[in-house]
Amino acid sequence: MIYSENILVCIALPLLLTIFFVKGNVRRFVLNFLLGMGACLLGAYISGFIDVAIGMGLEDTAIFISPISEETMKFLPLLFYFLMFEPDDDCLFHAAVGIGAGFASYENVCFMVSSGAESLVFLLIRALAVGVMHIVSVFAMMLGLVIARRFKAMSLASILGALSISMLFHGTYNLLVSESGITSGIGYTLPLTVALILILVYSRMQITE
Repeated sequence: MIYSENILVCIALPLLLTIFFVKGNVRRFVLNFLLGMGACLLGAYISGFIDVAIGMGLEDTAIFISPISEETMKFLPLLFYFLMFEPDDDCLFHAAVGIGAGFASYENVCFMVSSGAESLVFLLIRALAVGVMHIVSVFAMMLGLVIARRFKAMSLASILGALSISMLFHGTYNLLVSESGITSGIGYTLPLTVALILILVYSRMQITE
């Protein structure tokens, strides 16, 4: 058992203090990073509650429940920012990356505390797989919203569609890495591959603005 709330406080307090020393984009990134850590904790609460209430088991919860709860927790603050402040594309993507990075970093720290940090190779694989996956899923989510806004197709369907993309990607990753062998190898390389594709798409979008 780990005290995840205590870990969150220890990491978040120094970061929270930095907002008094920085301004502009740096301050916004730190705030989004903190939001990402909070989203990770809330997502874990929801997944854990459903696991206990239904008795699905850790593996089934990770495949079927965690992608829904975790991506929703990442999505809600970004949707609020998107609808209330109507930020430009770059600000929206920066917010998405900050939340994804905060989520991934906090989850990895909790994993190391609970499972140990002896194997550097395994932790590097996890950082480049799970860590990148959380950033990619939320980035893809925001990319869907930006495309819908550019084509003036914003609606409830487009919002739910963007959220569904991230859930599907997250669930696919968890399903692939749940079994050892070729499938887990594909799963570990999937986030980096998709990240490269999204970077190219994002660069293309900036050129065509």
